Amino acid sequence: MSNSPLVAGKPITVEREVGGKVISIETGKLAKQATGAVVVRLGDTMALVATVGAPGREGLDFFPLTVEYREKAYSAGKFPGGFIKREGRPSTKEILTSRLIDRPIRPLFPEWYRDEVQIQASPISADRKNDPDVLSMIGASASLVIGGLPFRGPIGAIRLARSESGFIAFPTSDELADSDLDLIVASTSKAIVMIEGFGAEIPEDEMAEAIMAAHHLNQELIALQIELREAKGMPPMEEPEVKIDPLLAIFAEKYGEAMFEAKKIPGKQDRASATKEIQAKLVAELCPEGSTEYTPAQVKQSFHTWEEKVVRELILQGNRPDGRGFRDIRPIHCEVSLLPKAHGSALFQRGETQALVTTVLGTGADEQKVDGIMDEFSKKFMLDYNMPSFSVGEVRPIRGPGRREIGHGALAERSVQPVVPDGSVFPYTIRVVSDILESNGSSSMASVCGATLSLMDAGVPINDPVGGISIGLVQDDATGRHVLLTDIVGDEDHFGDMDFKVAGTQRGVTGIQLDLKNLGISETIVRETLEQAREARLEILRVMLRSIKRPREEISANAPRLIQIQINPEKIGLVIGPGGKTIRRLEEETGAKIEIENSGVVTISCIEAAGAEGARDRIQAMTEGVQIGKIYEGRVSSIKEFGAFVEILPGKDGLVHISELSDGYVSSVSDICRVGDVMLVKVISVDDQDRVKLSRRVAMAERGLSTAGEGSAAGPGRGPGGPGGSGGGPPRRPSGPRDDRDRGGNRGGH
Repeated sequence: MSNSPLVAGKPITVEREVGGKVISIETGKLAKQATGAVVVRLGDTMALVATVGAPGREGLDFFPLTVEYREKAYSAGKFPGGFIKREGRPSTKEILTSRLIDRPIRPLFPEWYRDEVQIQASPISADRKNDPDVLSMIGASASLVIGGLPFRGPIGAIRLARSESGFIAFPTSDELADSDLDLIVASTSKAIVMIEGFGAEIPEDEMAEAIMAAHHLNQELIALQIELREAKGMPPMEEPEVKIDPLLAIFAEKYGEAMFEAKKIPGKQDRASATKEIQAKLVAELCPEGSTEYTPAQVKQSFHTWEEKVVRELILQGNRPDGRGFRDIRPIHCEVSLLPKAHGSALFQRGETQALVTTVLGTGADEQKVDGIMDEFSKKFMLDYNMPSFSVGEVRPIRGPGRREIGHGALAERSVQPVVPDGSVFPYTIRVVSDILESNGSSSMASVCGATLSLMDAGVPINDPVGGISIGLVQDDATGRHVLLTDIVGDEDHFGDMDFKVAGTQRGVTGIQLDLKNLGISETIVRETLEQAREARLEILRVMLRSIKRPREEISANAPRLIQIQINPEKIGLVIGPGGKTIRRLEEETGAKIEIENSGVVTISCIEAAGAEGARDRIQAMTEGVQIGKIYEGRVSSIKEFGAFVEILPGKDGLVHISELSDGYVSSVSDICRVGDVMLVKVISVDDQDRVKLSRRVAMAERGLSTAGEGSAAGPGRGPGGPGGSGGGPPRRPSGPRDDRDRGGNRGGH
């Protein structure tokens, strides 16, 4: 037996420079029992993608494709985070990448194909510079191409960033951090099949240029996969001829007119009910008891094909399901401040799509920690999307968020992110939740609009309002004629060719996502769609701003008060104190939570504004040092015959001489204060030996507080009329017999 790890054949590797980066694809070394397996490499990042095809289960009426992307911590030389040192449930990043692989591949399988196909992608080496997500997309295509499955690829997939010198292909994490664009495009040799992009208000023409630049670079990646296929000696796939379903003609003859009328009913539920009624009649007529010519499953499957044909024909004739024109937006209704306890809330309704969106503000302790094979980081802005079954009138078990919900939430989050203020401007952690209460078309874009309104209602100073819309497409493959549909409804999404979501401000695009059901779209359609989406977005923004014109000046009374200040990093130890004693005392006395970064940024949060402001003032006082002329709120630490020592900063006391305690005559310090009392004092001098002299009477006067009537009842001169009273100056010894002076005079000295 051979000692070689290879059972048969020799590994094949092809490589090519694409956009200045070298991409290689290898097969024949790893995972050889899979239908097709490849390793795609860029730098020191390597993604293993294995595909297996198997016979489908009998009676399937859909294509059972599953895509799984899973990261291995070892690929980056790391241990998994958390208590259990083993990879567990998929992270948000893994789910989003699985969707990223699935979306451009699924439409490229023929309609008749029902076999099981499973694609598993996993980074086996990660250099933390090159993200393996797009490499996994390339690998999925390559594994299908060499697996001999009926895949109408290959596809190229590329990420583009942008710098002052132009577009950057396959950007590193550092290059992406400095870019105003993060764009992923997948293409066949003829057309664009998927787009996922985010930017800092990118004008439509510049976004179109980036998309087409990515499409052209993808041709190099497609050529690389063809080279791999040819190196394996495999011919191109030949797709068998598709037979025409005879049931379609029977349906049209029996209920053609009724079906066209049913599909013109404006309401979603009414339209669906009328369609189901026609389907039930056809099943009853074509599948009578005892007949074996057709089964109910066959009739229902063919009916769906016929339904799609009818809807598409109607749209091409100018008849949308709800009767609107191609560019018309459904009626929009917006409200804000619906919920009294949420920090911000909004209702956005467009036609039969309704989103209730809420905003909650938190502190740094509420940030989400993200740990993967790339760099670890914390998120200060989160947007979660939920779509319960009642939103579409269905009954199903309540589970955790599915892939679709996570994908829609991520699209909305990244579309709104560019206008959310930086932490240095607005240090709150922000969580937005979009609950879809009704759904009939583009609920993710409704979430974008509702998030904007909710953030403004919460007083988050966003840079610009963001709106979003979805554009659909119906294309006649025979003639090449196409129509674009603004604000698609469910039927247009389900039976149409395209769901092209575009979000942005009045200045440009912040988020874009394209999903297709056909074999791709041209540059012309891309540019037309972006322009039509821009027109719709501006109209939607105008309606939104009628409900709230700008972010509220003040945040909700229910939100924690949060203040950030910068201190000298060398003074951090002073604020924390020995063993954390000082900072704990500050938190206990003010009710605030205090967080200090190594850079000296101090974040103070408290439910009550007074608590946050009090903690801020005390920290500033501690770190700035004692300032002559400043008033402090101190605590009496000890009492002597000649005055009181007051701690004005942690570890820093000053003396309030008995003569500076009150405007009135003071016979004993204990008549004015006790140890532990809080006292307002003003710094009147600091001598060469750093001894601090304080005055209570001056501080009280400057704050408009009277000291009249204070002091010993037995002592003369109390009150504003006596010696040393409000007339100013230190208390004087009263005239009179010596016994009186000894008994009532001031004792001690300066």
